[in-house]
Amino acid sequence: MSERKVLNKYYPPDFDPSKIPKLKLPKDRQYVVRLMAPFNMRCKTCGEYIYKGKKFNARKETVQNESYLGLPIFRFYIKCTRCLAEITFKTDPENTDYTMEHGATRNFQAEKLLEEEEKRVQKEREDEELNNPMKVLENRTKDSKLEMEVLENLQELKDLNQRQAHVDFEAMLRQHRLSEEERRQQEQEEEEREAAALVEESRKRRLLEDSDSEEDAAPTQPQQALLPNPTAILDEAPKAKRKAESWERSVGTFVSSPQLSGLVVVKKTDPGRSIRRGGVLPAPGRFLQPLSFMQCRGRPPGGSSTPGAVPVRGERCAPNQG
Repeated sequence: MSERKVLNKYYPPDFDPSKIPKLKLPKDRQYVVRLMAPFNMRCKTCGEYIYKGKKFNARKETVQNESYLGLPIFRFYIKCTRCLAEITFKTDPENTDYTMEHGATRNFQAEKLLEEEEKRVQKEREDEELNNPMKVLENRTKDSKLEMEVLENLQELKDLNQRQAHVDFEAMLRQHRLSEEERRQQEQEEEEREAAALVEESRKRRLLEDSDSEEDAAPTQPQQALLPNPTAILDEAPKAKRKAESWERSVGTFVSSPQLSGLVVVKKTDPGRSIRRGGVLPAPGRFLQPLSFMQCRGRPPGGSSTPGAVPVRGERCAPNQG
């Protein structure tokens, strides 16, 4: 198995290498090599991004009439992975890098540009100091001031770190958590108070509504139970009449009905509703519906009607005929 790939060739005793004919190959001939993209680039034709490290089957050639300190410069040809456009770049031994020629643009080379700018400034400064001794003194003074500023800033940072070293961060975090809990507890208490106030207000409103409804529904007993004595009605007639007139004035409407007898007792609850003991007092022009023994004033149970009579049980009292 070790002899499958033999590296040592056999040379016969009469071997003369000068007799081997030399091939006449062009100097700019190209070789196919396998390489990886040396930097991030973007194709100019289709805009495809080619990241650093992507592998290509490239063609390699030697650049003619270009060298750096006797080192040859090589050019490589690759194709875009999307549009198959040709992209070329070559070696840069001076900066130990590669240089893009055409077909694409190099991305993310800000660091390289910064380094080149620093090198240019340093070279200009050296050229100025070489011919101007005063410039050398001025540059040294600037460097010393800059160094002193750096040292002062460093001392300030050290002092700041020492002051912060005595700070108990655990206590600060604990205090922050306690303050957060207190704030959350206060918010919860405020919400509970608001909810209790709302419940109390709704309960009061419900009690008021219930009391109004009870007052509306209370006088439902017949007039006989309230006034067992039939002759007691005549004593209460003036008082009931005054109450009815006051109700008509407060409502603002004029009731065009005959004079009410002592059978009617009016209690005002709201402008649109009145409760009458023994029945509901209707709007003007409608019939009263008293209960049981109520009858038209001045009208006997079986006799003729008299002026000013009150309707009984939906019946209209006939006007006086003379």
